[in-house]
Amino acid sequence: MKFSSLGSGSKGNALLVSASDSTTTTNVMLDCGFGVREMERRLARSGMPPSALSAIIITHEHSDHAGSVFQFAARHDIPVWMSYGTFDALGRKNPDVDVCFCRDGDRLAIGDLQFSAFTVPHDAREPLQFHVTDGDSKFGVLTDVGQITSHLVVELGGCDALMIECNHDVDMLAKSAYPYFLKKRISSVHGHLSNEDAAQFIESLDKARLKTLIGAHLSQQNNCPGLVRDRLETAVSHSGVEIRVACQDDGFNWLEIV
Repeated sequence: MKFSSLGSGSKGNALLVSASDSTTTTNVMLDCGFGVREMERRLARSGMPPSALSAIIITHEHSDHAGSVFQFAARHDIPVWMSYGTFDALGRKNPDVDVCFCRDGDRLAIGDLQFSAFTVPHDAREPLQFHVTDGDSKFGVLTDVGQITSHLVVELGGCDALMIECNHDVDMLAKSAYPYFLKKRISSVHGHLSNEDAAQFIESLDKARLKTLIGAHLSQQNNCPGLVRDRLETAVSHSGVEIRVACQDDGFNWLEIV
C-alpha cells in the first residue's frame, strides 16, 4: 500500500491511497478540495490519471475537502462515498454521480482496500475520518478534528503510517491578526488540533508498528513546518519513525508502507 498527498491545508485537500496485487490495482482519493482543473493538474503531477481512480471518499462538506467533488466525479465517472449528513449539507449536487452512503463504524470494501469510518468532533454535519488496510498494513488519517477522544486512540492505534492534523501553534494563533471569533472557532473542541494536541495524541497511541508520521493541514498563517517536525519528533521519542510534513502547494510524494 502506498499513499500521496496532492495538497493539505485550508485552501484544498486531496489524498491518494493505492494498493495492488498480481492482477489489479485499486486507487482511492480521499477528499476533493481543489477546483476541477487544479485537481486534474495535481493528479497528473502524481502520475495518476482520473480514469485510474476507483472511488472518491469525502470526509465532510467544507469546501477545502469537497469543493469540486460532484463536478469532478461527473466529469470522470467516478463513484463517491460520503455520510448522508455530508451529502445533505453540500449544495449543488449532480444526479449523474453515483453516491454511496457510509456512517460511523462502517467498513468500505473498495477493490484491494478496506476503509473503516469513524466519527470525529468537528463543526460539520456528519464528519468522518478513516483508517485503511490492504490486509497487511494500516494507514490512519485524522484531520479536521477539534479534540482527542478515547475512541480515536482506539481507532488509530497500531498504524504503520499515520497522517495527523497539526493545524496551528497555540502562541502563533493567539498573536495572529485573526478576529477573536475565528480564533475561538479554530481552538474549540469542534475546531482544529494544535501541534501540542497532535503530539499528546501521538504519545498516547500504540506506536509499536508506526514507521511513518505525517503532520498535515497546517495553517499557513499560524504554523510552520519546523515547529511541527520538532514536536512530532519529540512525541515519538526520536525513535527512528520517519517524520514528514504535508504542505498546501505540493502535499508530499508517494510513500510506500513496507
